[in-house]
Amino acid sequence: MAGKPVAEPENLVLRARDVRFDWSGVPLHWIPGDPAATHLINVLHLLLPAGEEWFVRVFKQALPHVRDERLRQDVLGFIGQEAVHAASHDAVLDHFVEQGLDVRPFVRQVEFMFEGLLGDRGLEGPRARVWLNERVAIIAAIEHFTGVLGDWVLNAGALDAAGADPMMLDLLRWHGAEEVEHRHVAYDLFTHLDGSYVARIRAMAQTIVMLASLWQRGHRFLMAGDPVLKGRVKGGLHHLRRTGPAGLTPSRRLVGASVRRYLQRSYSPLGEGSTAQALTYLASSPAARAALR
Repeated sequence: MAGKPVAEPENLVLRARDVRFDWSGVPLHWIPGDPAATHLINVLHLLLPAGEEWFVRVFKQALPHVRDERLRQDVLGFIGQEAVHAASHDAVLDHFVEQGLDVRPFVRQVEFMFEGLLGDRGLEGPRARVWLNERVAIIAAIEHFTGVLGDWVLNAGALDAAGADPMMLDLLRWHGAEEVEHRHVAYDLFTHLDGSYVARIRAMAQTIVMLASLWQRGHRFLMAGDPVLKGRVKGGLHHLRRTGPAGLTPSRRLVGASVRRYLQRSYSPLGEGSTAQALTYLASSPAARAALR
């Protein structure tokens, strides 16, 4: 969903919700009869634990440079939510291993990328600040996609119609709702620290290449290692030609249109999704409701 930015709820305080999920009854192919669509979404679980832990580390480094108190509170709320997201998806990885799908080799590669290639590099002074700003710009670009994906999954009725497992759907929609809820924070922080249009475009270009490569390789890895498929079906992003129009995954058209919006100078993350819809789901999510108790 995209359009003209609308007013956000006043005095919205971002807070982490201490959710818990029981994976014991969730099948490996949680979209029944469609392992390709299942694993296209499962790539998220491979990327998010290391990725969101990296978000937290970078944003903690950025906090001393934040001069606006409201933004500071938003960044702290973002950090809390992202830490819970990382832990929640990490538990799914353990469930995959228990079901005979050993994801650890690929996860180690993802960890190397975030901890090594995108790590601190031992820089000091102005060079460290430039590298910090560059990484915040990359996070803002990634968070654009997570906000778009969050909005998509909140509205993905095709997953319900296909009989997708309700526990996995609640994880994805709880996470997606929080991504919509805090979709402006990374962009606001980037604007506060740098805000250069050139830096924004450069970071988006880098992010597209990184995510497309990881998703292609991650899906191939999952399909090849799936103990049910036994390598009979080759993975890859070509499956999106079927799963996107069927509504089981985001379509290439949806993602492409979102990139074009991000490249506009007038872009605002508040034009992506609806905070009201996100909060409505969070008020009804079984996991979020249980966390309140």
